[in-house]
Amino acid sequence: MKIEAVIFDWAGTTVDYGCFAPLNAFIEAFSGVGVVPTLEETRAPMGVPKRDHIVEMLRGERLRGEFVKRNGREPGQSDIDEIYDKFEPVLFDLLTSHAGLLPGVTDCAEFLRRIGIAIGSTTGYTTEMMEVLMPIASKSGYSPDSMVCPDDVEKMGRPYPYMLWKNLQILKISDIRRVIKVGDTASDIAEGKNAGCFTVGVLEGSSMLGLSLEEVKEISEEELNSKKEIAAGKYRNAGADAILNDISRLPDLIK
Repeated sequence: MKIEAVIFDWAGTTVDYGCFAPLNAFIEAFSGVGVVPTLEETRAPMGVPKRDHIVEMLRGERLRGEFVKRNGREPGQSDIDEIYDKFEPVLFDLLTSHAGLLPGVTDCAEFLRRIGIAIGSTTGYTTEMMEVLMPIASKSGYSPDSMVCPDDVEKMGRPYPYMLWKNLQILKISDIRRVIKVGDTASDIAEGKNAGCFTVGVLEGSSMLGLSLEEVKEISEEELNSKKEIAAGKYRNAGADAILNDISRLPDLIK
């Protein structure tokens, strides 16, 4: 069956190698209320809408325990609001400095356009955040045909399938089986599986791998391969149909 559209994630998939802008913003926001999360705790819910991400972090046993120990009560809606209010301005400050395209993105997009495949996108970012990111990506040579945020689907972002389905409506794609979803988190894979399309997890540059480009270059090949296998295992557990080393391998998969 001919592929008609590929729907990409943003941070960690097409921009922001390693998905560090939201990572650092969440850590700073939680630290601002006296609860310091680990990298693993912060990355685990990555890809879902940002308020939902905060809720998921606070449900973690250690972080919730730290919050209760500090405040003498369970975290509530006002605490979620406070953390989000700290998170959002920090993220906006970080977006422009973490907006570089991942290696291979422009070549992959050119290949898709050349063979008539539409390019869509979903994200955990808000519309306002994407209004900062999209012009930068466009100037660098990457401009999807459609863009859907949680705001566009009544805030029902990942793992719900609605952002992906909204892309299909915009792109006028008739069959979900003609679509590939590409992402860098378990929530990306869940979004694709729930929508009913073929799902792809990418390793290099991903939040799942959690390494900067400098770290990838500096660590030993043995250590890098070990980390990649752990990340690949998480993709497999999420139900990914394919796992690629990097986005430059997508054209070969489509062929």
